[in-house]
Parts: sequence; structure tokens; C-alpha cells
Amino acid sequence: MRTTKLGILAALLLLAACGGPADTGATDPAVGDEPAAAATIPDSELVTSDAAVPTIGRFQLGVHYARLSPTQPTSSSPDKVEVAEVFWYGCPHCFNFDPLLERWRTAQPDHVSFVRVPAVWNPLLQLHARAFYTAEALGKGAEIHGEFFREIHERHNTLDTETKLTEFFGRFGVEAAAFKLAFDSFEVHAKLQRADELSRRYHIESVPTLIVNGKYTTGGGQIGSYEELLELVDALVAAEHEGR
Repeated sequence: MRTTKLGILAALLLLAACGGPADTGATDPAVGDEPAAAATIPDSELVTSDAAVPTIGRFQLGVHYARLSPTQPTSSSPDKVEVAEVFWYGCPHCFNFDPLLERWRTAQPDHVSFVRVPAVWNPLLQLHARAFYTAEALGKGAEIHGEFFREIHERHNTLDTETKLTEFFGRFGVEAAAFKLAFDSFEVHAKLQRADELSRRYHIESVPTLIVNGKYTTGGGQIGSYEELLELVDALVAAEHEGR
């Protein structure tokens, strides 16, 4: 894994901390080539006007949210309405949004499924995404998630090398050998490939971005506040649930 220096992270935070890649079709060797199976799923495009879209209160298609066409497959069961967040641990907006999103997540009814998808558009994001999936593989996802954010934004430890990550995971009882095994595992690598595929199919240009049921996409840049963003997500979830 390549080492990313502190100066690179600082530049990202100052210039385009939560902006996406100029070419969302580009991949990096750290993620690998797109799985062959993904080629059988048609590429999506963003739709900004559609007479079939339900009325979502005061929120306007093309202004506050967009529609993906075709609707993309989700990782949740068919009886669930999936809400996916694409995020990056180094993004200050994702850090500020996370506590609100956690409260929202824990208050959802059974028919809502929430998943996180780490952004992977450059080597540093790929490193953090690999750490996210490593924590999941080790059964430490819930325990480490919030602390990962705080380590970067409150303690100013960028966690930008495998060595730093090994030390960080060690604080949660993960031995170095166990961390390395999970970090380099096929399971984690496959999830990184999937995250890369989803980022392109969802047309991710910034984080945090929320995708409702593989159909609607919205983010902080389209809404005045995070509270309004979650209000819109609630309305889209309700429309999807009622339309079943």
C-alpha cells in the first residue's frame, strides 16, 4: 500500500476535501480492475426531470435530488428500502454529518436498510476504505467507525499509512497479524472493487452522498442543511415504501 503524506491530505481538505474525481471512470491499481460480472449491468445516468417521479413535498427533482436511470441493484433484501451513504473518513462534512446520520439510522423502522459505502477515487480514500472493510471483517465496524472519524479530525492523526492503521486497530484489541490478514484478504479486496463499481454507477462527485433504493441520489451540496437532507431522504423512503 502506498504511503500518502500529511501534506497531501491537508491539500485535499483545503482544496476539494469532499469533491470527487474529475474522471469517475478511472480506477487505481490499489482497487483493481472492475469485476467482469459488473459489465453485464448497464451504466446508469442521472435524470433531472421525470413525470413519473412522485411529488416529494417542497423538494424538486433536478434541484434537491436526481434520479438514477436505470435503477441500480441494492445489497438489501427486496422487502427493504435501502439508504446508502457514500462517505470518506477524511471529509470534514462527513465527520460533521455522521452524528446526525447515526441518530437517524437508529430511529428507522424495520423496512429501512442502511448501508455505508466508502469513496475510493484516490489512493488515500482507498486506504481508508480498506480500513473500513477490514474493521467490518474483524467484527469491529461499529466500535471503530466513530473513533476513526475522531482520530483524524480531533486528534489530527491522518491514518494515512498501513503502519498507523495497525497501531490504531491495536487500541481495539486487534493484533498486528490479525489486522494484516484481514487487511490483505480477498474479502476486503472484493468489497473495495464493489465500492469502486457503485461509486461510478451512482455518479458520485462529492461526499457525503445518499442513495435511496438505488434510485434517488442527493447530497449536502444540493440541500441547505443536513437536517433538510435527512428530511428529503425520509420523504423518498416513504414514497418508495408506499409504492410497493
